[in-house]
Amino acid sequence: MMFKYLIGTLSHVLTYGGAKIGDQPSILGYSDADYANDINKRRSTTRWVFRLWNSTISWKSSLQHVVALSTTEAEYIALLEAFKEAMWLKGLVSELLGLEVKANLLCDNQSAIHLYKNQAHHEKTKHIDVRLHFIREMIENKYVFLSKVAGENNAADIFTKAVPLTKLQHYLKILQLGQAGN
Repeated sequence: MMFKYLIGTLSHVLTYGGAKIGDQPSILGYSDADYANDINKRRSTTRWVFRLWNSTISWKSSLQHVVALSTTEAEYIALLEAFKEAMWLKGLVSELLGLEVKANLLCDNQSAIHLYKNQAHHEKTKHIDVRLHFIREMIENKYVFLSKVAGENNAADIFTKAVPLTKLQHYLKILQLGQAGN
């Protein structure tokens, strides 16, 4: 399956450009996780991808360091990792360009998004470690903005699971990953 994917995407390349002079730089990120998909250790996988000026500039797919006890926790851990990347990219771009940069992060899991808003601990989420509430502080201070994205438009899904060709093409278009020479 992996080789079929690799052979089918050999001619795909990152495409940069499209920003016009005077365009305000904007970072857009997509975050996703699978839940306990690692069959040996039952760890979830964090995946995120970031774009700047409509060009894909950063992405990651890695096993989480802890075993998540719920889908919400797995998604929240992925959000934490994506938030840290957003903060780093925001600082880098601001330093290089001397401009304040807006960062938006999209997630397709409503429970994870709701968790940062809800200050009360519930029995079902009490196990989520305090360090994960870093997200709340980043949003409250408006360092990064978090929004819901429909699952079919979450570009991080390209790293999360095997997808049919039509979905793969849709995600490649979102990320502006085109074929060489086009």
